[in-house]
Amino acid sequence: MTETETNAYDVVVLGAGPVGENVADRTRAAGLTTAVVESELVGGECSYWACMPSKALLRPVIARADARRVPGLRQSVQGPLDAAAVLAHRDYYTSDWKDDGQVGWLDSIGADLHRGHGRLTGPRTVTVTGPDGGERVLTARHAVAVCTGSRAALPGLPGLDAVKPWTSREATSSHTVPGRLLVIGGGVVATEMATVWQALGSQVTLLVRGKGLLPRMEPFAGELIAEALKEAGADVRTGTSVESVTRQNGTVVAVTGTGERIEADEILFATGRAPRTDDIGLESVGLDPGSWLPVDDSLRVSGHDWLYAVGDVNHRALLTHQGKYQARIAGAAIAARATGESLLAEPWGAHAATADHTAVPQVVFTDPEAAAVGLSLAEAEEAGHRVRAVDVDLSTVSGAGLYADGYQGRARMVVDVEDEILRGVTFVGPGVGELIHSATIAVAGQVPVSRLWHAVPSYPTISEVWLRLLEAYRDA
Repeated sequence: MTETETNAYDVVVLGAGPVGENVADRTRAAGLTTAVVESELVGGECSYWACMPSKALLRPVIARADARRVPGLRQSVQGPLDAAAVLAHRDYYTSDWKDDGQVGWLDSIGADLHRGHGRLTGPRTVTVTGPDGGERVLTARHAVAVCTGSRAALPGLPGLDAVKPWTSREATSSHTVPGRLLVIGGGVVATEMATVWQALGSQVTLLVRGKGLLPRMEPFAGELIAEALKEAGADVRTGTSVESVTRQNGTVVAVTGTGERIEADEILFATGRAPRTDDIGLESVGLDPGSWLPVDDSLRVSGHDWLYAVGDVNHRALLTHQGKYQARIAGAAIAARATGESLLAEPWGAHAATADHTAVPQVVFTDPEAAAVGLSLAEAEEAGHRVRAVDVDLSTVSGAGLYADGYQGRARMVVDVEDEILRGVTFVGPGVGELIHSATIAVAGQVPVSRLWHAVPSYPTISEVWLRLLEAYRDA
């Protein structure tokens, strides 16, 4: 029997995705010895099956759509996309699913990588089972950070495993274009992947159980994207559930709640996420396997002064950039506690992930793009704020007309009428993803409307929508 090896560190990070990497970066910068445990690829979901491959697939789609709206250029881009070139572009941005570069980065900051499956086996203890079956015990003097992320959640339909459905992983890594693709869901993954594969040549049918797409955004966001998908040739159906799925002679057959049979070559379920916490030893420290982990604003797990849960696993904001933000906060908090420094835990302090509650930005890279930060009108009202929504048609902005002929889009600003600060901002339209950071600064900084009048947008840009929004609020 091989003797189990034991290694002691200041910090042990479980998961080497972007969240785990950022925790390690901050703790190493503070001089704390740090181990990182990873069972798959260093770089995680974002680098290989989510953010990077999906955006690499979407960029040619959006660029062609934009070019078709520009006089003198549209006639040159009427042909189909080169699917092989688009997929090769995607492969480049995933480094062909090899993590050498990211392993090199971990080495450069002085973090130790332990490959294998890591499980908590008691307080401040992680046991790693390596690819060869050997075990290594890692102990943490100060903190263990769980950064294992989330996975696609599949519905409990009988026989679904035999169908071999796509999840977000298969949708972003496929090397072939299905002739017919059935997409189940109405969120970000569903809308982005419907956009990609329809443009690459699939006949896409999108089935949404609810009333519309992107239910967590302002209603007009989903409405404009649904219209665009239909115009592109996709079949978008709302209020439609799937009751059963089979695969017969290679063809997927889905039966809806009304008994309709829909055939496709592949079926993508984009119906939510589940935490990757089912087999990481939570039971050894009194927590429920498979659960989301509740945390305070320093990302420390409730009732455990040494355990942190950062990124998707805490269910605060399932977005890579927000997880990396949390990682910076958590790493700083771990370092402060380890060295006996005072914790700056007040809202917007160095050790408080306050933005998770009030200023989370997100971009949906469809055509048109949808970008939002903070609260929607409905969320603000539900939270008890006295607010007023101000809407502007983006086509009225000079920069939008110059950007694209027939520009269609909309902007909404949700203003707290008592404090006269912004509670939320939403943009929908071509190119608006690059507008959202200005809104994020306004919301996170709680910039008064009176001061925003002095933030002068350059003419003629789409950013001039800020002036139109302020004028609309003044004149309402």
